[in-house]
Amino acid sequence: MNEKINLLQQKIQEACLGGGQEKIDAQHKKGKLTARERIHFLLDEGSFEEIGMLVQHRSRNFGLDKQTFLGDGVVTGYGTINGRLVYVFSQDFTVLGGSLAEAHAEKICRIMDLAMKNGAPVIGLNDSGGARIQEGVVSLAGYADIFYRNTLASGVIPQISAILGPCAGGAVYSPAITDFIMMVENTSYMFVTGPNVVKTVTHENVTSEELGGALTHATKSGVTHLTYANEIECIQGIKKLLSYIPQNCEEQPMLLPYEPGDEIRPALNTIVPENPNQPYDMKEVIHQIVDEGSFFEVHKDYAENMVVGFARLAGRSIGVVANQPAYLAGVLDIKSSLKAARFVRFCDCFNIPLLVLEDVPGFLPGTDQEWNGIITNGAKLLYAFSEATVPRITVITRKAYGGAYDVMNSKHIGADMNYAWPTAEIAVMGAKGAAEIIFKNEIAAADDKEAKWKEKEKEYAVMFANPYEAAARGFIDEVIVPDQTRIKLIRAFEMLQNKAEKLPRKKHGNIPL
Repeated sequence: MNEKINLLQQKIQEACLGGGQEKIDAQHKKGKLTARERIHFLLDEGSFEEIGMLVQHRSRNFGLDKQTFLGDGVVTGYGTINGRLVYVFSQDFTVLGGSLAEAHAEKICRIMDLAMKNGAPVIGLNDSGGARIQEGVVSLAGYADIFYRNTLASGVIPQISAILGPCAGGAVYSPAITDFIMMVENTSYMFVTGPNVVKTVTHENVTSEELGGALTHATKSGVTHLTYANEIECIQGIKKLLSYIPQNCEEQPMLLPYEPGDEIRPALNTIVPENPNQPYDMKEVIHQIVDEGSFFEVHKDYAENMVVGFARLAGRSIGVVANQPAYLAGVLDIKSSLKAARFVRFCDCFNIPLLVLEDVPGFLPGTDQEWNGIITNGAKLLYAFSEATVPRITVITRKAYGGAYDVMNSKHIGADMNYAWPTAEIAVMGAKGAAEIIFKNEIAAADDKEAKWKEKEKEYAVMFANPYEAAARGFIDEVIVPDQTRIKLIRAFEMLQNKAEKLPRKKHGNIPL
């Protein structure tokens, strides 16, 4: 028996070494952790249970019979994060470059199947050179098996992807289907085709970092939701993100203990400038409303005219969607619509109530926007809000103009409660433009056209650039003093906590993709 136990211990030690000490040292020199070190820092101490440690590939082609490693380049299993069950796979770049093939993919699929059966999140720690070419089509089949499970799991369990090294070719599509993508600056990258192929086909000279690095995807493409300076910070980010999210679509987010105190926020009374064209930072409004230090922003560096993220309100997890008047006046455009729509749909999947803070002058005009589909992209946000059945509350702080008023969670598309500050301006368009159209003939006939225009602009503003017309029709439930916003929202979300709403019976809707 001792011999057999010793043999087992030898195999465990061999598996834990991955591709060997030399490869591990090379990984560390790049500023990267190993697959097992990442799991160690991610999960609660001593909670990891590995599955498939002794799995090996079965290929004999191109010399692979002489390159067999226990685990086949990916560490898989389950454990806990702050006591909550999670499933994890961590690709091991020290073993054949972390390349994915038949056995490697089977291990990932195994834990995804278990996660679905048991209703717990899946976390993928990606660090792979891509498909294992030597195994041919079975490598491609392995990717597709994973993609299929990603799709089935979507909206059922949370899926989080951390890109901690290369992620190229077909490998990028699994993270793309998951709910959140995190990247590490300077050591991770994602692209469908690498710099060499780009140069061959388009004659562009571009580095891996420029083409698909963390900052590129955080600012230009919006592919990644969160970026971090190093892997430890990234792993801490995963833990924080999970704290706002339930285990699966059947559960509610964790409600943290909260001691009621003074909920009045006087700073909100002076946050909106007297000049309606002067910007202010909507993040200051968010920080005043939510529990102190609880706002966790997502997609921070992409489409900055829209702010989205998680927060807590009296201990309750909520999703925040807010126009940002400090950037492009908070206008809705293609990128901001996509950013918000994706976030709204995630929150609705996992029973996270939505708070919308609105200050929007309309949709961004221009040929670039029209030719690139602002119509269908703006409709995605409209669709996302209309489809959401979680508690939904809107607070209009200033401008709510035109179709953008409708889109930003208005009463007409199913919002449960709609508040407005006294500074709110709810109208078809701004007073200046409206006066030019409505009083066109009077202005043209006047001796002093500029003075007449200003007179009519003021007339329109008095009539419509306020929240009272909408309140009179019940489109606004209450006009509130800004410093009362937090207490109003705490009470409203508590009132809505048992909301039950069903969509019409259907296979699924057809969102305007």
